[in-house]
Amino acid sequence: MESVRVDKWLWMVRLFKTRSLATEACNAGKIKLNGTNVKPAKTVKSEEVLEVHIGQLVKTVKVLDAPKSRVGAPLVPQYCEDLTPQEEYDRVRMLNMRFEKRDRGEGRPTKRDRRQIDYIKNLYGEED
Repeated sequence: MESVRVDKWLWMVRLFKTRSLATEACNAGKIKLNGTNVKPAKTVKSEEVLEVHIGQLVKTVKVLDAPKSRVGAPLVPQYCEDLTPQEEYDRVRMLNMRFEKRDRGEGRPTKRDRRQIDYIKNLYGEED
């Protein structure tokens, strides 16, 4: 495997939409290579482990190879292995479910609706 810049590799395996976003994430300290923060120009080699903070998700990825250019989504597993535990994905999904959602045009919740919402919040341990 040829060595490639970490920001370029992150873009090529579709972890970031643009290379500039990958560079910004490296500069912000959201990318760790084998446990240490990296700069965008750091080269990444085979069998190294990257920890990538994408929003609320902390994704752990093992580098398998470097593509020659940006690859399609079906080919990504050839170049990286996802080591992120399922609990992390569940945690992020639960964070996204916390927000109350009401359909447009339903108006404000009634007193009865509010009691039901409070009951569900208390049932799942969410505090006001």
